[in-house]
Amino acid sequence: MNLKTVQDKLEQHTPTIIGEESMKKYSLFLPIIEKENELHLMFEVRSHTMRRQPGEVCFPGGKMDRDDQGPLHTAVREASEELGVRPGAMTDVYSFGQMISPFGMKIEAYVGLLNCEEKELEPNPDEVAEVFTVPLQYFLEHDPTVHYVQMEIKPDPDFPYHLISNGEDYEWQARKYEEYFYQYNGRVIWGLTARVLRSFIHMIR
Repeated sequence: MNLKTVQDKLEQHTPTIIGEESMKKYSLFLPIIEKENELHLMFEVRSHTMRRQPGEVCFPGGKMDRDDQGPLHTAVREASEELGVRPGAMTDVYSFGQMISPFGMKIEAYVGLLNCEEKELEPNPDEVAEVFTVPLQYFLEHDPTVHYVQMEIKPDPDFPYHLISNGEDYEWQARKYEEYFYQYNGRVIWGLTARVLRSFIHMIR
C-alpha cells in the first residue's frame, strides 16, 4: 500500500470513537412534562421482575435494535413502548450528548417535551413498575451527594505477563469512579441516570 492510498482513506474517513464497533449502543429519553404550571422531569421505576437493576429509577430508554433508523429513533421508540404513548406525543426533541460507560456501553441522550397527561400513560408492566415526576426546579436547587467506587483491574489467570514490561509486577492503575445520588420524596436516583441528569442540570443552569 502506498502513501496516496492511505491519504485517500483518511480524507474519506469520518472520525468515530475508537473501539465503538464493539460497544453496546443504547439511547435514553429525558421527558419534560408541564404539570401544575411548572416543568417536571419524568422517571420510571423499573419492574421488580426484570433481570437487571429491578426496582431502580431510570429514564425511558434501551438498546438499539437492528431495525432502528438511528439513536434518536431508538430513544423515541423505547419511550413510546415503555410509557404507553404514541411516538408523536414526544416533540421538540433535542440531542443532548453521548456517554461512554466503563462497562462498554455507548449511550446517546435526548431531551424532549412529553405532550400528554400522566393519567393518559399506559406503562408497560413488563418493564415499568410505575412512573413519577420531579419538578425541574428541585434539581436546580439541590445538588447530588457524591460517593465513590474503587474500580480495579484484575487480569485473567492466563494473562500473558511475559509479553509486557515488568511482568506480574506491572502496576495497574485503579480508578476512583464518582457515583451521584439525588433523593426526592423517598425516591433515590443514582447510577447512569443520575450521571446524565447531573450533566443536563449543569447545562441548563
